[in-house]
Amino acid sequence: MNVLKRCIYGISIISLASMNIQCKSDKKVEETTKESKATAAVTIEKLAYGTTPKGEKIDSYKLKNQKGMEVDIITYGGIISSLKVPNKAGKSEEVVLGFNSLEQYMKPNPYFGALIGRYGNRIAKGKFALDGKEYALAINNDPNALHGGPEGFHRVVWTAEEAKSGDNASLKLKYVSKDMEEGYPGNLTVFVTYTLNNDNSLDVVYEATTDKKTVVNLTQHSYFNLSSDFSKPILDHEITINADKLVPVAATLIPTGKLTDVTNTPFDFRKAKKVGAEIEAKDEQLKNGLGYDHCWVLNNQDKGDRFAASAYDAGSGRLLEVYTDQPGIQFYSGNFLDGTLPMRNGGMYARRTGFCLETQHYPDSPNQKDFPTTVLNPGENYKTKTSFKFSVK
Repeated sequence: MNVLKRCIYGISIISLASMNIQCKSDKKVEETTKESKATAAVTIEKLAYGTTPKGEKIDSYKLKNQKGMEVDIITYGGIISSLKVPNKAGKSEEVVLGFNSLEQYMKPNPYFGALIGRYGNRIAKGKFALDGKEYALAINNDPNALHGGPEGFHRVVWTAEEAKSGDNASLKLKYVSKDMEEGYPGNLTVFVTYTLNNDNSLDVVYEATTDKKTVVNLTQHSYFNLSSDFSKPILDHEITINADKLVPVAATLIPTGKLTDVTNTPFDFRKAKKVGAEIEAKDEQLKNGLGYDHCWVLNNQDKGDRFAASAYDAGSGRLLEVYTDQPGIQFYSGNFLDGTLPMRNGGMYARRTGFCLETQHYPDSPNQKDFPTTVLNPGENYKTKTSFKFSVK
């Protein structure tokens, strides 16, 4: 009898041990499955995009999440060639202006989706001085230098490195700008990292180091139309800009050096207002820019990363919120789009069918002693972040 009891007891122990091993095995499989699902929350797909006349291979990377947002980035110019986000009905559609081919991006165009450097915006007469030495830049926006010059970062080939981690996927782009390229001093090593998150936000982190004193002001130049109907102007979009002051400009779109209050002017967007509400008002600044093409002085500059601006399209329900650590934001209402550039699916991009919200330093800062500095010294690290967050309401 005792032998029988011992046998039964032994069998029970073995069964329990077996069950315990099975449970652990099941748990491990479950954890692996969860981890696999988390890893797949955001995906990256690499495709060949084309070849430049110099024989440089250009790739396209599609970052896609589980919430219906996807962004395509090409290594030519670091360009966002496509960005699709859901509308209030859950349908994902294109919301940035762009082209279908590398050939079209290589032709003259207003910086659709491109990375801008070394200096975003204008520098007066294409000149600035550092430590008493004057540097001359190409004049590509007569009489000024604009967006890093005719062969700026928007027209170079970037190397790319992809990474995935749970709820986000990143594409890290690199470019080394040689000393005196486009007239700027110093060998500048630049990294720009695009990160798509599973909450429908796109982070853009800019980093740079130099071996010689120089100036740097990097930004992203996507044109948005949240309606996804690119035959429609963006005048019904409601814009909010978290700024009490404006950087006013002269007729050549170079800052006067003063900062003015937006109160009781067409430039007061502290409360949501349609782009078209006052864009045709009799105002000297609107006349100079042929509409909105100005830099706003963002509030709370001592707070680092913070809300800067938003855009809302009632028809689609899409809301874009912009967060940044930069001192300014250039709101441009697409005034110079002129019906000569082809849309992806036929037709031409007409005036004011897209808008830009470019986070940056103020225009012409290298020549404006009272503006925040854009100087980068050897041994210093330039690093700044902007986030574009999409939702519906």
